[in-house]
Amino acid sequence: MSEEMEKQLRKLAITKQLNFLLGSGVSVPAIPLMGKFHDISGKSANEQLLERVQEVSNKLLTKSKCELADKDMYTVLENYQKFIESVVSILNLSNSRQISKNVNIFTTNYDLYIEKATDHILKKYKLVFNDGSSGYFDRYLDSSNYNRMVSYKGLNDNYINEIPSLTLIKPHGSINWEKQDENILIKNEVVDDPVIVKPDGYEASTTFESNHFHEMLRIFQMELDKAQSVLFVIGFSFQDKHIAKMVKRAVQNPELMVYVFGYTDSDRQIYLNNLNFENERFNFKVLTPENFDDEYKNKNIDGDQSEWFSFTLPNLTNILNSTKLEDSKDDKAQ
Repeated sequence: MSEEMEKQLRKLAITKQLNFLLGSGVSVPAIPLMGKFHDISGKSANEQLLERVQEVSNKLLTKSKCELADKDMYTVLENYQKFIESVVSILNLSNSRQISKNVNIFTTNYDLYIEKATDHILKKYKLVFNDGSSGYFDRYLDSSNYNRMVSYKGLNDNYINEIPSLTLIKPHGSINWEKQDENILIKNEVVDDPVIVKPDGYEASTTFESNHFHEMLRIFQMELDKAQSVLFVIGFSFQDKHIAKMVKRAVQNPELMVYVFGYTDSDRQIYLNNLNFENERFNFKVLTPENFDDEYKNKNIDGDQSEWFSFTLPNLTNILNSTKLEDSKDDKAQ
């Protein structure tokens, strides 16, 4: 069963319109989860989290990869980079006549890990990185830019070859977004007062009060409504009610497949509860360590020598790395 599931995931990745939703768990341990912070004298948990994101993102921008002395920071960057490389490899295998050579990465994180990792990858691969910006010296966020497609054409216009593209959509904002009049300026630095949605329990109202955040979520919904799409979710527990509501609505589309990856086996019930789902559905599956072979999960041992397993982004990356052109043949995956 495990091997069958892993093969199914690879087939979906190469034959469907590929989407990812990455939550805060993906940037752990470099940036701890919100629950790890507690209010202290004169400083709220939100403020501490923001300071940590600013600190990590500053180092990502100002230091080379080998200069990152913080082991956790280096490891997380490596995880992101290998993940994006695996996605690019899948895009290079896919047939653009059947499906667009584009992957959408939605993230509720406002750190700069994806941007930094992609910057490394752009030095090695032909890839279009689309963060929704337009401009040269001053880059402004404009959702209409997400619809772009870039292609090579022959010297005699005798062929057109679509270039793989990675579209980054950040519905909770980014640590390098700065408000300028009614626009959002995307800067190459961490800003003091970033345009972000803070995890304070009011995410839904804050998001919909802002046209920009509302537009990001509208794009998320539109992408999931497309035919022949797949959404892989990792590091996200559906505690953000507005995004959970959108995913619940999206699974009404029978052509959308949603696979949610849980860190531990107990996460399955937590995710279902957060979505108010009694059970999984034919197009909504929660996969936890028990669903995978040993090579695709982590073995952990507690101080009392008790053994347990976890599933993280590197495990998903390893599954995607095994994707071959043969996985696209005889596609009956639904």
